[in-house]
Amino acid sequence: MTASTVSASFATADLCDANEARLAAGEVQVLPPVFRAYGRNARFAGAIETVRCFEDNSAVRSALEQPGNGRVLLVDGGGSLRCALLGGNLAQLAQRNGWSGVIVDGCVRDAVEIDACDIGVRALAANPRRSEKRGEGAIGESVRVGGVQVAPGHWCYADEDGIVVSAVALL
Repeated sequence: MTASTVSASFATADLCDANEARLAAGEVQVLPPVFRAYGRNARFAGAIETVRCFEDNSAVRSALEQPGNGRVLLVDGGGSLRCALLGGNLAQLAQRNGWSGVIVDGCVRDAVEIDACDIGVRALAANPRRSEKRGEGAIGESVRVGGVQVAPGHWCYADEDGIVVSAVALL
């Protein structure tokens, strides 16, 4: 199954119930319930691409400029609450380029603009301060978010109950 064919009819609670053995083995994990929802799509899923950056969203922009093909961008922002790594312009870019969602271990800004976009976004909080632009960060590396190790190509399923990450497609 490709990222663009994942059904929006899943429920993360059902995925957890159906994959108890994988949860116990650590093949399926749940991100901590610390992420706030933004964007029009409360439910989104897809193969994961990763970005690692700290208070510099240059790599986030670079990733979102690529075709999303229904993927989810997971941004390891180190949990910083000092500035935003995703704003309204980048959310619109993600929507235009076919990303199903963006998860930010950090902040967003322009929450009203993000909420107008047909994508799903999760972040720790909103902060009006923009990030620096130093050209730093890395795309496509294994990251650790909320104690969960995530690699490009893992799968993400997000809904109103939470965010499930799996090493294999669950649907």
